[in-house]
Amino acid sequence: MKIREAKYNIGDIVRHSALPFRGVIFDVDAEFSRSEEWYNSIPPEIRPSKDQPFYHLVAENDEKGYVAYVSEANLELDMSGEPLRNPQVGEIFMVTDSGHLAPRFASTH
Repeated sequence: MKIREAKYNIGDIVRHSALPFRGVIFDVDAEFSRSEEWYNSIPPEIRPSKDQPFYHLVAENDEKGYVAYVSEANLELDMSGEPLRNPQVGEIFMVTDSGHLAPRFASTH
């Protein structure tokens, strides 16, 4: 079995490469871990393979904030420098002296 290292880290700000939302990573799964029903709800044209890291995001679009679950293949780093507006970001993360986001609490996952 090949072990694959995740490309992104907790605290990274990313954007979806095909859909209009962005967010900050708060957890990582080594491979897909949701239900088959959830997987099949992803539009076929952007449905990724299951054997890659999947990321839990505190996400937002122009209208609202929410939690998203996204494959590595559908993410890219967000280099806009724009702050995230989702209030959950402040509940989960703090800004470090270097300006990066770090979890407020240790992960139990």
